[in-house]
Amino acid sequence: MRIPAIVLVAELLSKKKMSEGRLPVTVVTGFLGSGKTTLLRHLLSEGNQRLAVVVNEFGTVGLDGDLLKNCGLCSDDEVDERIVELNNGCLCCTVQEDFLPAMEALLLRSNQLDGIIIETSGLALPKPLLQALNWPAIRSKVFINGVVTLVDGYALSNGSPVGDLKSIKEQMTNDNSIDHITPIDELFRDQLISADLVLVSRSDLLTAKDFSLVKEEVKKRGNSNANLLPISNGIIEPSVILGLCNEENNIYRLDQNDHDHAHAHAHDHAHNHDHVDVISEHLRVETPIDQDVLREMLVSLVPKYQILRIKGRCWIEGKALPLQIQMVGPRFNSWFEAANENAWQPRQSGIDIVFLSLREGVKEAVENSLCLSTSK
Repeated sequence: MRIPAIVLVAELLSKKKMSEGRLPVTVVTGFLGSGKTTLLRHLLSEGNQRLAVVVNEFGTVGLDGDLLKNCGLCSDDEVDERIVELNNGCLCCTVQEDFLPAMEALLLRSNQLDGIIIETSGLALPKPLLQALNWPAIRSKVFINGVVTLVDGYALSNGSPVGDLKSIKEQMTNDNSIDHITPIDELFRDQLISADLVLVSRSDLLTAKDFSLVKEEVKKRGNSNANLLPISNGIIEPSVILGLCNEENNIYRLDQNDHDHAHAHAHDHAHNHDHVDVISEHLRVETPIDQDVLREMLVSLVPKYQILRIKGRCWIEGKALPLQIQMVGPRFNSWFEAANENAWQPRQSGIDIVFLSLREGVKEAVENSLCLSTSK
């Protein structure tokens, strides 16, 4: 069943790169069978973005040319330029040999892309991959848009992080391209620790009690801070995964009628725990900004309001360029970069920022915090 979520309205020019700045890189990880490919199919068909995909699945079910065609991502003659399959070992073991050259090749065409998705094998350790994104040749051209870990909720509710443990163990034993053998529980813990967002797949098969137990298990096994959302059949609002996007000044916003409908729909099916409403709030205000204070304040609000995404920019007095801000969960990215000439700009200093959260009140909390910091 589709999860009710925010309905965002904006004109997206899917054939045009939305920013001339750094390219967002989204990492999707999870064990075989957790739903990574199903999620990617949805993102590629519904995300309205020009995406390149790096796939590392040891020859198992991955994202091949046929899937790209079915998603309508690109024409046949573009498939080889937009899909990179790395089958010579897990990315954490072949960073310099395979991953970095592949990324450098994609970044040569960054002006034709809106983002990159990396689908890792469930046997890969995410941390070395994240460290590789700080490689000198690419770190100034990309930012980590988020690490999304897929968890098979039905399997975990039955005591295992993987649904087909026998197949996973056979893969670990028989695949000579794997340079490390890490126990399943350690791999699972590493996936959870690295996650900015945890998606519980097959949630339609769980009772409310089962889902609560899965949440507790995820937190106990490694991540008590990451936001956790249920999904079924890979369906989720793409902006939650890919990040908030804007074209010129046209920032995503809630359509109030659809938002009210979403709340009503959730109420009518209150027995289904997998109905999630995501709230969008937009703050634009002229006020003095301290970069360090802003970062500390935004990160501190994440758990209280279950903030999924933050995107925007702030102008700091004395700085020639505005500070671009991108957050997913508590992961904070910022860099100074020119804004479009049509973008809103304060006379001296100020902030223009959009929030996606699961609880209302983020905008007011940020406004109050900014007032307190400037009054000191």
